[in-house]
Amino acid sequence: MSFYVRQMGKEDVTQVNEIDREVFPTQLPPPDYRRELQNPLVRLIVVCDENKSVSQPEIKAPNASGLLSKMRQFWRRERFWGSKPQSDSEYILGFASIWVMADEAHLTNIAVRKQLQRQGIGELLLISIMDLAAELKAEFITLEVRVSNVLAQRLYQKFGFNQVGIRPGYYTDNREDALLMTTEKISSVPFQVRFQRLKHAYSQKYGRAQTPLAKFAAR
Repeated sequence: MSFYVRQMGKEDVTQVNEIDREVFPTQLPPPDYRRELQNPLVRLIVVCDENKSVSQPEIKAPNASGLLSKMRQFWRRERFWGSKPQSDSEYILGFASIWVMADEAHLTNIAVRKQLQRQGIGELLLISIMDLAAELKAEFITLEVRVSNVLAQRLYQKFGFNQVGIRPGYYTDNREDALLMTTEKISSVPFQVRFQRLKHAYSQKYGRAQTPLAKFAAR
């Protein structure tokens, strides 16, 4: 499987909602990702399969009448007036999102389709989010994780996140506690040395180069 990371767009909302419902079925209410795309504090990224696509439904424009009908006949521009043909969209394997406020980036979501988990996709998302946080000049990255989600905790610990507290009853579905985890200063030399070593190890293991995310820093 060959895939890459890019910024999320509005055309990705349907697939991201599907993944969110699959991975977080008890999370209510679900996030409004279309609205989050418009939030200047939020950044969302997706992992796409280079060799697989999905069909987008046909979108029909409303029937024109009167003056609009005459204009349609005059211009004959189907891209404005006619039906939009069915098109292919990149198949999304997973997504991640952060809120960036002052010098802190807060990891709010990271999710991979269930049938594709444990293939390095979540780790790629985490690496990409951490790169993006650095591009956005964040100094620290924080997150919450369920106390029962030991596998996720191990991944975060691997990348330099440390437990700094507990949020009792944080998850509304079952009142489970959350561990609050944070990094040290991500621009520090020791942190970057370790992070770059982990990125290189990931690339060697999976044969995947990182997609530069610097272009996502500005909107």
